[in-house]
Amino acid sequence: MSPLTVYTYASCDTCRRAVKWLRAEGIAFVEKPIRETPPTQAELRAMLAHLGGPDALRRLFNTAGRDYRELKLGEKLPAMSPADALALLAANGNLVKRPFAISAKTGLTGFDEKTWAAALR
Repeated sequence: MSPLTVYTYASCDTCRRAVKWLRAEGIAFVEKPIRETPPTQAELRAMLAHLGGPDALRRLFNTAGRDYRELKLGEKLPAMSPADALALLAANGNLVKRPFAISAKTGLTGFDEKTWAAALR
């Protein structure tokens, strides 16, 4: 997990903005399609550690997504074990908050230019 790996969805405007920003900043990264190749459980655990806090697990989920709503995860997630939640995320890239950027040094979900600049510059 040394280089920055960024999981994106091609139809996601936020993902496209993040990739455009990374290129403009000259930040090297490997891009992976989040739906076809979801983050691994090891990457998800690392992201949890980077995010920290009581709501870190929920912040890994794309709470606005159709799959999240159809699975009623808003109701189920509070009772779900972290291991079960991570297994669900690793099996279904649609559930993962995107863009999802992970390296040995940092972990970022969603795209906020100021947050990404502070973490990656």
